[in-house]
Amino acid sequence: QPQQQPQPKGRELFRSQRKESEGSVDCPSLEFEYGDADGHGAELAELYSYTEEPELSHNRRCFEEDFHAQVPDRRWLELDVAQQKAYVMRLLDGLEVVNRDKRLRVARAILYLAQGVFGDCDNEGDVLHWARHNSFLLYQLGTFSAFLELLNMEIENSQACSSALRKPAISLADSTELRVLLSVMYLMVENIRVEQETDPPEWKTCRETFRMELSFPVHSEEPFALLLFTMVTKFCSGHAPHFPMKKVLLLLWKVLLFTLGGFEALQALKVQRREELGLPPLPEDSIQVVRGMRAASPPTYAIELVEQQQQQQQKRGHRSRRPLMKQDSLDIYNERDPFKNDEGGVDEEENDDVDSGIEGELDLMERDAIIPAMPAQRLPIERVSFPKGLPWAPKVRQKDIEHFLEASRNKFIGFTLGQDTETLIGLPRPIHESVKTLKQHKYVSISDVQIKNEEELEKCPMSLGEEEVQETPCEVLYRAMLYNLPQYMIALLKILLAAAPTSKAKTDSINILADVLPEEMPITVLQSMKLGIDVNRHKEIIVKSISALLLLLLKHFKLNHIYQFEYVSQHLVFANCIPLILKFFNQNIMSYITAKNSISVLDYPHCTVCDLPELTAESLEAGDNNQFCWRNLFSCINLLRILNKLTKWKHSRTMMLVVFKSAPILKRALKVKQAMMQLYVLKLLKIQTKYLGRQWRKSNMKTMSAIYQKVRHRMNDDWAYGNDIDARPWDFQAEECTLRANIEAFNSRRYDKPRDSEFAPVDNCLQSVLGQRLELPEDFHYSYELWLEREVFSQPIRWEELLLCQ
Repeated sequence: QPQQQPQPKGRELFRSQRKESEGSVDCPSLEFEYGDADGHGAELAELYSYTEEPELSHNRRCFEEDFHAQVPDRRWLELDVAQQKAYVMRLLDGLEVVNRDKRLRVARAILYLAQGVFGDCDNEGDVLHWARHNSFLLYQLGTFSAFLELLNMEIENSQACSSALRKPAISLADSTELRVLLSVMYLMVENIRVEQETDPPEWKTCRETFRMELSFPVHSEEPFALLLFTMVTKFCSGHAPHFPMKKVLLLLWKVLLFTLGGFEALQALKVQRREELGLPPLPEDSIQVVRGMRAASPPTYAIELVEQQQQQQQKRGHRSRRPLMKQDSLDIYNERDPFKNDEGGVDEEENDDVDSGIEGELDLMERDAIIPAMPAQRLPIERVSFPKGLPWAPKVRQKDIEHFLEASRNKFIGFTLGQDTETLIGLPRPIHESVKTLKQHKYVSISDVQIKNEEELEKCPMSLGEEEVQETPCEVLYRAMLYNLPQYMIALLKILLAAAPTSKAKTDSINILADVLPEEMPITVLQSMKLGIDVNRHKEIIVKSISALLLLLLKHFKLNHIYQFEYVSQHLVFANCIPLILKFFNQNIMSYITAKNSISVLDYPHCTVCDLPELTAESLEAGDNNQFCWRNLFSCINLLRILNKLTKWKHSRTMMLVVFKSAPILKRALKVKQAMMQLYVLKLLKIQTKYLGRQWRKSNMKTMSAIYQKVRHRMNDDWAYGNDIDARPWDFQAEECTLRANIEAFNSRRYDKPRDSEFAPVDNCLQSVLGQRLELPEDFHYSYELWLEREVFSQPIRWEELLLCQ
């Protein structure tokens, strides 16, 4: 008896461990709507850390002291627009003074205006309304360019850099000026970017002007986003540890979102670009399809499987042998798909001990007994809730048709015809039908057309001449980023690594908490709890902004030119982005998504108009009453999308996913019942399924079924059974090297245009060369004799050397 007792205890221990580590299996479906950004108020609130809260009243004091001296006995809300403009012009003059402290007081007064003059408002709606009104007013009077000059001065301020480098611990006080400047710029960008139906027409023109100003550099300077990228690299190189990185990254993300456009703008641009290239329209709007998807119940986990196996063995008792898994039983899976609808899936998860064990456990006779009983429960729900057919139209690439015909010709005729997809002589009738079906679903992407054009331009540079490149915001940004792009990517990933919750605090990692730690560290338990929440929230916001801006860059560059996208993605891969994202997901994702690292009473604009209650440990622990944390779920989806972008159609990178053992990490992420997140996880599992072996597929049939139902099908893509040519090992390095060569050829052809190109015509006639008129500067005439004396008469002519050169 004593020997038999430990078993149930061990199992109970396993169960409790599983509950703690995995979160509840029956997590409810999350009502999350993915978009370019969170709600307007939430995005503004994330600009401030809770440690900065006292500065709000400091800004108000700076404004009111100056305002009441200039406009006695009036409130800002009572002035008409002309008076408001006159006052703002006076403030802007105050930014020109030499005294640094006076400048800072004026900047704080302007920041108070951008924050929505909350001292005169009664509720949050009024604060947000006046913040928008004042942001447009400030922009019309040239505040943004004035602050841009100040920002450039602060970045170049070597005194602040050297004093920050000498300090053992950097705090909020080291970045005061930068934080004020960046806050004003962020509030202006965010308030002007967000469109509302009630906006007057002048605001709409204002918005377009601002977008153009940020996208296209004035006076041949670089675009504004580039200045922020250089701030990021300067911070990561250790030369400016006091830069408030969270604010820089938030502003950079919002500037890219504003100038390049969000996901819906991208979709519209894609449709337009396909029309211009004469390609057929897209089979569906991917944003809408994903929005209409329903989350599936998560797959079963190893410990549950062990328990269920034991239960099954007890029930069966008399049977000792296990039948072999046959192809027929897989077919039965397709007939009775556990993911056919969500409600059924949940029932199955909770009640069906028999059916949710390792698939292939039951023999076919037992399955036949179970299957007829199920449809009765499912039928009514299925009719109501689930659309017939699969969500995505299948796609076929030109390459797929060529591979199919090559294999068929080898089999039936014994020789191939290269890339010819029209000649079907000698092939049997079913092959004709197959080719016809493949061609019906053939999809030519914009990237395919761009690659083809690039090959032609490389072959015939003279006859095709120079290509016409559209001067889009995306093109301008890429050209500006090109030469330092690897450093920008490395810097962003370094910060992402430092902000990831799985990262251990190493001495050599960068300090990203400079703009959240107060000058005096907390003394009471309550203060340290508050700071702990603030630090975690700070890291989450950094992860959110980096994940969103990387995804935006990848998507826009891919549409603009495939090799621009490949250049960025290759540098991300070289900087270890793939293992970094997997490391990020190698945590309890459920608890990351439901984390409550926010104190809603301290969030802007709530804290500006409401009396703050006394903070207690309970109120801090309570957090908000949301089912999940929007920013964390948003970050997770963005990182999964980036991983998909990096690995799609790249076998060498897919093998990295396999080598880093990503399958169990990704499978754990399926616990989050949110359709969009599950879709991108399943996509990542689909591309590596053929490399994971038969045993993995056998024990993960639920996941395989989910992939079948949710992910787009590629005809002829044998993702599930792994007898594809791609599954055989080959030289992975060669693939990356070829890609790199193509990218370098593209960059040098389009962006390195030396004046003395080898193709440029050369004038050999002495008369015409000497007869050319050269434009000389005006002052040359005054110093001409001096120049002759210095450059000609005083220089001895060494005739021997001249003869030697010839």
